[in-house]
Amino acid sequence: MSLAHTTGHLLLILLLIEAGKTLGNAHSLCLDLTVKSQSRPGQPWCQVQGSVDTKPFLRYDSASNKVKPLGFLGKEVNDTKAWTEISQTLVEAGRELRMVLPVIKLDKKEMRGPPTLQVKLCCQREAEQCSGASLHFSLNGRTALLLDTMSITWTVIDPGATGIKEEWENNQELAEYFRTISTGDCSYWLREFLKHWEKMLVPEPTEPLIMAPDISQSASIRLVSCIILLIITQLVLIASSS
Repeated sequence: MSLAHTTGHLLLILLLIEAGKTLGNAHSLCLDLTVKSQSRPGQPWCQVQGSVDTKPFLRYDSASNKVKPLGFLGKEVNDTKAWTEISQTLVEAGRELRMVLPVIKLDKKEMRGPPTLQVKLCCQREAEQCSGASLHFSLNGRTALLLDTMSITWTVIDPGATGIKEEWENNQELAEYFRTISTGDCSYWLREFLKHWEKMLVPEPTEPLIMAPDISQSASIRLVSCIILLIITQLVLIASSS
């Protein structure tokens, strides 16, 4: 085998290893909060489901005021310090979001009773650090806004829903509260939970997360670079063998 072939094959192996790292080292934690301004007696005005790598591990509702573990993952960590902290935060976050509801205004055609606010709070860890964090706002089931809390970049999806972005910009205390949760607390909880779960997590097909724009940009860039280098290497091998 020629030197070009040997070098090419070694480079291919190294690139495949790096591509595997790019695809396999990122983990995510998402909290899906649904908050209503009004609810019937005995019905929750706030509900939350949490997941790690799209696997549900907790559920909370304001009616029972309890955070319940889901599946093996939840049972594994429901007596940890991180679990206690995330439980307390969910109760507080629900109350804070309920205070936002009165300032939300919808187009008349969208007015179908009191608005329901859904917030998907997500963070991502890669290479032992927070690589992305976002808040995804929906009103009455329709996506309204995306906020990249790492760069404080807004993406307006439904111009008809106003009030959320303005409230975040005018209420710095509220904005900082959720920025800290998404970029700091969330990443910490994910790190602590992964200590217990990495041995339990089995790779399986998952739905892609809806995150703020460019939230996993570094991983995507590395993966694209690996693919380009693989193509170049294959071309070199073909040329050297001809």
